[in-house]
Amino acid sequence: MSRRITIGIAALAALGCAAGAFYWLHARGAQPVPEVAVPEPPGFREAPPAEKSPSAAVAVPASIADPKKAPAPADGGLPLRAGEVLEYTANVANLSNVANLRLQVASRGNFAGRIAWHLQAFAHTENPLRMVFELDDQFDSYSDAATMASLQYEMHLSERGQKVESVQRMTTTGKEPAPPDATATQVVPGTRDPLGMMQYLRNVDWTKTPEVRGPVYDGHKLYDARAKLTGTSAEVAVPAGNFKASKIAIRVFENGVEMKDASFTLYLANNAARTPVLLEAILPFATARVELSKVK
Repeated sequence: MSRRITIGIAALAALGCAAGAFYWLHARGAQPVPEVAVPEPPGFREAPPAEKSPSAAVAVPASIADPKKAPAPADGGLPLRAGEVLEYTANVANLSNVANLRLQVASRGNFAGRIAWHLQAFAHTENPLRMVFELDDQFDSYSDAATMASLQYEMHLSERGQKVESVQRMTTTGKEPAPPDATATQVVPGTRDPLGMMQYLRNVDWTKTPEVRGPVYDGHKLYDARAKLTGTSAEVAVPAGNFKASKIAIRVFENGVEMKDASFTLYLANNAARTPVLLEAILPFATARVELSKVK
């Protein structure tokens, strides 16, 4: 299996996390990088500020948002709970269990005076692939609790002994300084990172809003993601069990042009948690399935 396939499957559950990893690893080359992951910011687990009305969602500029469709904001009723752990197995083409993936809701707290979720994703290759391509990646997101807009996105990557540490503090004006251990990254209002986007899609009321769209930043590039409900009673069989699920088709655009060779289908269980049970991906180099194996 090629390096690109391996990097791709590590990203699927996070809807593009490792696409950013791929760009970073090749852009940085052999330059030395730190090996210590950045901990949660001081005071994050202290009492968060007072709740704000969820109706005050950040608007997405007309250049990205459909002016005829108001973006559906996330709200205080997010089906998230601190400590949730979802484990997945990734299958590529005819190869099964080439990697294991874990999505985790680490905690909810105070991030720079805003209520935020700390979201995490971990990806590891499995044997026998691991013997030729050792991959251990971690992604961290601090996302606004009301809108899931990205406040900070981190990539802690270790692939074949090559390590990269990237901590990017989001700014919509370019005027807010980043802390010493982070880089300021200017994005359009309402931008989500891949982890925040995954959780945001769980919160959409698909019976009332059959299609949503918005900007997604993968750590390297800004994309326009468009998600549309295509079914409400799909039968899904994965290692964690059998589920009835809503089927969401996700298309990705770059500079207004659809990426024809990359698309995703997300299946959300029709339960109170709206658990992501399956992600199917068509990528330039392979097709893949990321299947839920365990819920903790």
